[in-house]
Amino acid sequence: MYQRVEFACAALLLAAIVLLVGVAAITRAYGAPIIWSVEIAQLMFVWLVMLAADLALQQDRHFGLSMVLDRLSPAAARILAIANLLVMIGLLGFLLFHSLRNTALMHRSLVGATQMPASYIHAAMPFGLVLMLRTLLVQLYAAIRGRSTT
Repeated sequence: MYQRVEFACAALLLAAIVLLVGVAAITRAYGAPIIWSVEIAQLMFVWLVMLAADLALQQDRHFGLSMVLDRLSPAAARILAIANLLVMIGLLGFLLFHSLRNTALMHRSLVGATQMPASYIHAAMPFGLVLMLRTLLVQLYAAIRGRSTT
């Protein structure tokens, strides 16, 4: 269910970005540019990227160790996959800690014509990292139990 909700949100963000850029291009051609369109498009794009990264992770459509895993015995491949998941979980935990600090620091900075806090853009990072951590923890649980998540 979460994957469908994330996919729907990503699709809506993509449609909104395309619509906004299209409308901004048309209004610019008629001499009435939407001055805040770039900031809003950037905001939506960063959130879209984080959602797409988690969706790719859920479907194992990211960079992986398949070349190495394919050459190992099933037991060794499982151990290496678990070790890889643990390293990735540790890295994402480290990044989450620092992205939360960065988001808080960026709240006072204002972005361009919209004058919205930059933390709205930077908040996509901890949000996406939490989604990816959830995905990796589910995959770790499945790997430890000897099941596949894809």
